[in-house]
Amino acid sequence: MKLIRFGEAGQEKPGVLINDKRIDVSSIVTDYNEAFFENDGLAKLQEALKNNTSFPEVSNDIRLGSPVARPSKIICIGLNYVDHCEETGAAIPEEPIIFFKSTTSLCGPNDNLIIPKNSDKTDWEVELAFVVGKKASYVAEEDALDYLAGYCLLNDYSERAFQIERGGQWAKGKGCDTFAPLGPILTTADEIEDVNNLSMWLTVNGKKFQNSNTSNLIFKIPFLIHYLSQFMTLLPGDVVSTGTPPGVGLGIKPNPVYIKAGDVIELSIEGLGTSKQVAVAY
Repeated sequence: MKLIRFGEAGQEKPGVLINDKRIDVSSIVTDYNEAFFENDGLAKLQEALKNNTSFPEVSNDIRLGSPVARPSKIICIGLNYVDHCEETGAAIPEEPIIFFKSTTSLCGPNDNLIIPKNSDKTDWEVELAFVVGKKASYVAEEDALDYLAGYCLLNDYSERAFQIERGGQWAKGKGCDTFAPLGPILTTADEIEDVNNLSMWLTVNGKKFQNSNTSNLIFKIPFLIHYLSQFMTLLPGDVVSTGTPPGVGLGIKPNPVYIKAGDVIELSIEGLGTSKQVAVAY
């Protein structure tokens, strides 16, 4: 299945995408939130769709929100592509680097990117994210995929001065409003044949800066679920973003390139759709 949420910000309703048509399932699903995933909502929804074809269609003109409601946490993995480590001059990590984006940074896939106050180094990062399907604590790696709901496209926007020059705390540069556009869809795990071989790209004003493949991930998803669950309980609906490939603005030599008001950022991952954000000043 391909899950969507549609409507004005804060008033989104749950839906599904079937043959490129948006279908409203709010009559049987309250929202794609922790309770939905925890109570086997995916299986129940799939069964309901088999037995009922009378759900109303939703106009393509209606805004899409994040395909999951605000999760308990957004966990990110830093420096998870070898060539991204090289472009930023960082050592290849021996264990995953973990940081968090604030849940208030979550927004719809095509919402405007708001450049924060006092920012002149806002940067882009196309990333594969996954959504946790059930409560996970001390999970064995061989069982990890049993805890997976599906996959999403995420842009891990980063303000590099806040991140690097303001005390070296990554969360400062990662959690600004609109810094986590998610979607357009949550594609359930059964629909992705090989998550370790998905093409991904990002453009700014039509120029391609990132062009890679998930085959280049250092730490793969089963290991990440296992690893994270040793340090914290993952809850249903939690979002984990797996890192970005090379081509970020920070890594451009000799002069880094950063986002300015009016820029248009587009990104895509195979099987997970495409999103577009227009940058606006705060």
